[in-house]
Amino acid sequence: MTAIQLNIPIEVDINDTKRFIAAKLYESGKLSLGHAAEIAGLSKVAFAEILGDYDVCLINYPISEIISDAAKI
Repeated sequence: MTAIQLNIPIEVDINDTKRFIAAKLYESGKLSLGHAAEIAGLSKVAFAEILGDYDVCLINYPISEIISDAAKI
């Protein structure tokens, strides 16, 4: 795992920042739900519940894959 350090010139809540970054990395497909929850310091269920706070959908399944899978049925 890579560690990063950010110097942000404003006051931010560290837990909210971790959750935001984890949510966006989950949304982009860079992290699984479990890994994102771990970074956010939450259980998978708790993390899934807060995704909407960051405009991230729990079901992260590209439409192209849905069409491809539907064609196989």
